[in-house]
Amino acid sequence: MSKTDTIEAAVFRRLLAHLDSRKDVQNIELMNLAGFCRNCLAKWYAEAAAEAGEVVEEAQARERIYGMPYSEWKEKFQQPASEEQLAAFRARQVD
Repeated sequence: MSKTDTIEAAVFRRLLAHLDSRKDVQNIELMNLAGFCRNCLAKWYAEAAAEAGEVVEEAQARERIYGMPYSEWKEKFQQPASEEQLAAFRARQVD
C-alpha cells in the first residue's frame, strides 16, 4: 500500500469515528449542508469495493459506515426530519 493509500485510509477511519461520535447529527442535516450523508458513504464504499473486484452488499456497507446494522442505528438514533429540513432538502434537489 502506498503512503497516500495509508493516509487516505487513516482519514477515512477518522471520518467514520467522528461520525460515530456525532450520532446527534442526522443524515438529512449532512445532506442539506454537505450534499452527502452516511448512506452516501456506504454507497461509495460498496462501489469502491466493486471496482476492486469485491462484492459488498448494501447492508454490509451500511454496517461498516454506521458501526452497526442500519436498522439498529435508525431505531436508536434517527430522529424524524423537521418540515424545515425536508423543505431545504427538496430545494437542493432542483439545483
